[in-house]
Amino acid sequence: MGGRVLVIAGSDCSGGAGLEADQKVLAAHGCYAMTATTALTAQNTTGVKGIHVIPAAFVQQQIEACIEDVGVDVVKTGMLAAAETIDMIARQVAKHRIMSLVVDPVMVSTSGAQLLPHEAIRGLCKHLLPLTTVLTPNIPEAMLILSENGDSALAEYQICSVSDVESIGRRIQALGPAWVLVKGGHLPLRADMKVAETEDEKQLVVDVLVGPEGEIFRVQSPYQPSTSTHGTGCSLASAIAAGLAKGTDVVSAVRSACRYVEAGISSAPKLGRGNGPLDHFHSIQILPFSPGHFLEYLLQRLDVKDVWNTFIYHPFVMALGDGTLPLESFKGYIVQDYLYLVHFSRANALAAYKSKDIQNIGKASEIVSHIIRETQLHVNYCKSFDISEQEMQKTEEKQACTAYTRYLLDIGQSEDWLALQMALAPCLLGYGAVAHMLHSHQLTRRSGNTYWPWIQNYLAEDYTKAVRLGSELLEKHIRLQSPSRIEELVHIFIHATRMEIGFWEMFPYR
Repeated sequence: MGGRVLVIAGSDCSGGAGLEADQKVLAAHGCYAMTATTALTAQNTTGVKGIHVIPAAFVQQQIEACIEDVGVDVVKTGMLAAAETIDMIARQVAKHRIMSLVVDPVMVSTSGAQLLPHEAIRGLCKHLLPLTTVLTPNIPEAMLILSENGDSALAEYQICSVSDVESIGRRIQALGPAWVLVKGGHLPLRADMKVAETEDEKQLVVDVLVGPEGEIFRVQSPYQPSTSTHGTGCSLASAIAAGLAKGTDVVSAVRSACRYVEAGISSAPKLGRGNGPLDHFHSIQILPFSPGHFLEYLLQRLDVKDVWNTFIYHPFVMALGDGTLPLESFKGYIVQDYLYLVHFSRANALAAYKSKDIQNIGKASEIVSHIIRETQLHVNYCKSFDISEQEMQKTEEKQACTAYTRYLLDIGQSEDWLALQMALAPCLLGYGAVAHMLHSHQLTRRSGNTYWPWIQNYLAEDYTKAVRLGSELLEKHIRLQSPSRIEELVHIFIHATRMEIGFWEMFPYR
């Protein structure tokens, strides 16, 4: 977990702004989010319909409950709703010695609704700004802050360029916050950094960061003519808080947060009839399975399930179970399987070579050791049929055997370690699944079944251990892959499973 962030703000029932957006942003940045709700709102993308303010005393209880138990690395404030709430938060920040405070001075919504009374704005400037690490006003909020503090030059102040925005940032920074980020979304610029006067002139958005030593940093982004701007201020401030909670310096945290919001606007889902929400999870890839349950997910996929069941319940397999498989077919199969296992060993040895750590090398070696024991079982089986090992080695591979084994080796040569593991998985997992299925199947004959010892081989402890090792390797590494990569690996698994089906079909099973 990247850091503990307590968000003190209002709730947005439509999910695009406020606490709901804050928690999405913090989750997307790998932080642990806690909340203290200052107000409940009835709002959506078209505007704020109503506000229910939470009493300051109850907000304080929420804050203290979080701080005294989980602890807090950064506090981020949003809509504070009332002057009493602001005064209380200032006292709590001082009392608990909060080192990092990000204040988004939510005063006016994107749709234009007034969200903070004038006396509350004055309280914010007097009590909270001197404790603030990063203040993030947009330009209308910045002008409100200055007007509430009696800036005499404000009445005639006209913003013509990014330099004027920097001047506003310096004036606000003099009120107490260590850093001030004046957001430029309300003031698109031309390429020469002058304010755009027509839609065609709008090319840039510049966010201006003013530091404690008077230093100025600009974060420049392309102008996006988008209506997906609901909650941009909340999201930006929370992204900054996430960066600070993870130990990032202010300048880097601000720049990263600006890029996060820029991407969130460009990939927005276009929801609602007004100003829609951002795509808060644009950089998060969601796996289609829970960690540790990939194989369960894999075998239940529609594109895998039918192929897998055809392999597991193949007529050749069922004939092994009820003892009706022609003996000559079994003899031919055992010899071909012996030849297959030689190359299967090579592929597993190649997996050991491709491994990057000693544990994986050891596990691959264990699997090779098991295969060697399995080949000896095949040799012993063939001796009972008066087929010597020399005869087995001299037997020509059938096309299905050659196609399958060379596919495994080709994947091993041309793909990475995990792709090879996926190509090997149908054989390793499948024989264990076949044995367990036959062991419990009502038509399986144990007494007098020539093939019962074969079934028992794949129920034995050494084989189940090999299956367990292979499964653990897959589960460990598959969770680190992207969803698109997982799709590629599943395709390899399906193809290798079809190769297994072809192996059953080399000999008559009736």
